[in-house]
Amino acid sequence: MLDVRRMQVLRAVVTSGSVTAAAAHLGYTPSAVSQQVAALEKETGIALLERVGRGVRPTAAGQLLTRYAAAIGEQLAEAETALADLRAGRTGRLAVRYFASVGPTLLAPALARIRREHPGVAIDPRLSEPDDALAEVCRGDADLAVVVGRPADAHLQGIRTVHLLDDAYQAVLPAGHPLAEQQVIDLAGLAGEPWVGSEPPGPCLDPILNACAAAGFSPDVTAKSEDYATAQGFVAAGLGVSLIPRLGLGTRHPGVVVRPLRHPEPVRTIHAAVREASLDQPALRALLDALRSQHT
Repeated sequence: MLDVRRMQVLRAVVTSGSVTAAAAHLGYTPSAVSQQVAALEKETGIALLERVGRGVRPTAAGQLLTRYAAAIGEQLAEAETALADLRAGRTGRLAVRYFASVGPTLLAPALARIRREHPGVAIDPRLSEPDDALAEVCRGDADLAVVVGRPADAHLQGIRTVHLLDDAYQAVLPAGHPLAEQQVIDLAGLAGEPWVGSEPPGPCLDPILNACAAAGFSPDVTAKSEDYATAQGFVAAGLGVSLIPRLGLGTRHPGVVVRPLRHPEPVRTIHAAVREASLDQPALRALLDALRSQHT
């Protein structure tokens, strides 16, 4: 493989017309320039320069390599500029994975801020299951994933998790329910009620079950929906009460009443997962800051 640095030395000699002039331009000694050209001739197995009076001129092979050296020099300059733009956050791409309830209220404003602050960065947000989203970050297919909870094995995978917010669950009651008159509801007060399940098994359901257990009961789920809008519709129809996180209550059904909970208050934690090696990207750091600032 040809040495690119030696090719650039040859180019300097050819464009300046002499070894001495090239040495002055490059800040080398004439002897060092001659050695670099001689080493390149040894690599190619052919003469690259011939003497003409006090100067030199390229052979056919020297002209050929000089043209390629010029093209390589231009490409290197372009690469350096592109790298500087990427390092400064002026260009690049951010692949973001998220789950549905964080999209409108948490992610959308943060992405809008990134578009304003880093207009040259392409943003690729996609809805994904939390487990799939984390796997994409681990593989390098995504730069950031918004997930529920903190993956216990993340540190083993070179992943940094950043706490974004605590998303408390609210009691969702049919309009006219006796408990709707209270401003805050004790969780134990829902023990005897039929429940509409709003979460699938996993990190979103666990805070509900753990809080109910702490309050001394297990919820009697008589209807299930893993969609918050449908769950509200079931509640409005009188099928039971439900718990839905604040981020999932951006649009409220007119037939329900929402009240905060206590003793205890179920809370799911929202984290961002990123690769440690990606944290030197300015746009990614800015996105993390934007996400954290939405609910501070």
